[in-house]
Amino acid sequence: MSRVWTAMRAATGALLLASLFATASPAQEDVAAAKTKPDLTPGRGFKLYEGDKGALTFSLYTYIRYLNQRGLDDTYTDPSGRTRTLDQRDDLQLQKAMLYFKGWLGRPQFRYLAYVWTSNTSQGQGAQVVVAGNLTYRFNEHIEVGGGIGGYPSTRSTRGTWPHWAKQDNRTIADEYFRASYSSGIWASGDLTDDLHYHAMLGNNLSQLGVDAGQLDAGMNTYSGALWWTAGGFGDSEGNGDFEGHETIATSLGAALTGSRESRQNQPGVEDPENTQIRISNGTGIFQIGAFGDSLAIEEADYHMSAFDGAVKYRGYALEGEYYVRWVDNLKWVDLRSGGGSVPTEDFFDHGFQLQASVMAMPKKLMLYGFTSKIFGEYGEPWEAGGGLNYYPFETRILRFNPEIIYVDESPVGYLSYPLLVGAKGPVFMANIELFF
Repeated sequence: MSRVWTAMRAATGALLLASLFATASPAQEDVAAAKTKPDLTPGRGFKLYEGDKGALTFSLYTYIRYLNQRGLDDTYTDPSGRTRTLDQRDDLQLQKAMLYFKGWLGRPQFRYLAYVWTSNTSQGQGAQVVVAGNLTYRFNEHIEVGGGIGGYPSTRSTRGTWPHWAKQDNRTIADEYFRASYSSGIWASGDLTDDLHYHAMLGNNLSQLGVDAGQLDAGMNTYSGALWWTAGGFGDSEGNGDFEGHETIATSLGAALTGSRESRQNQPGVEDPENTQIRISNGTGIFQIGAFGDSLAIEEADYHMSAFDGAVKYRGYALEGEYYVRWVDNLKWVDLRSGGGSVPTEDFFDHGFQLQASVMAMPKKLMLYGFTSKIFGEYGEPWEAGGGLNYYPFETRILRFNPEIIYVDESPVGYLSYPLLVGAKGPVFMANIELFF
């Protein structure tokens, strides 16, 4: 109970801070009184140059996070039966900063994006600073092609909805566990009809952040494709929650399929930003040496994952869910001893779901939300539940204050830029201030 009380006190302090935002009204009143309001469209940025041959815009995404993990159990038992101590955090970080430089060259259809992506919590790790980007060409509304660093459309959260989530820059444990990540590759996207959209990508591996070219296997072994239908004014990349305030029922249904041949050599570091690892449901990385016996290791494996999502929004209310199915098979085992022996398993199978519900308690101003997710696996069935609020002082998604509390039971995922730890059990509290212009 003392841990829960600690989390509740932290949440109370965050709500007091939110009240300061709400009472700091003179500047807001000045803006409202102005004859013309500034453009506060998220991601619009500042236009640095525009001419006959091109344009350049600068944009910034950043947030400050207070994270309190002290309500978690101090230890957990790992799959080998050993008791491990959790390295709990109670700190304030400039969690992330992303500097975007984007525009077009030659003609508006040919667009470029370059960005610098830093994760302050991962200072000292291999991919603490990422410099990346991509090039795209839009032929028409039916097809746009691109190449460079991109996100696989493996789940709804990697389908262009970020950062307009109800949860602030952290996925549910089920989404985090099953999804693919970001890699170098080529892709195509567009609208098959006004209501039917697609995105398909072919890339190097599931996650190239923290992986150099020498670690990659020969061949582009990863593919991902998504198809989704929208109706009632539901945008093709609309985020969580009915911030838009749909006056008619708006719906979305989607499906995605992702596959990859992965090897132990091409895996990112366990703490790299936006890291994704193939794990089993007790949190063990399948390529970890000794995970299934002192002398056994998996050298290569096939990853297959399908996701099915649906959402409905109406007058500030939203209900959104996703179901995941994953197979890991065609395992190549190696015995580190000279002798042979039987292998523990031929494949792994998991499935799970997430569910999020939200309401705009004050239109364009205050969102309340709750969520839950669960994984059904052969090595455990972890779950979580929680909730939070989003306060938008400018009545736009450009700035928000977000306190959130999560209760997790044996988290199968975790790294420094994610609010949970592998093996975590108990409450976690965080409060974020996010800016995106």
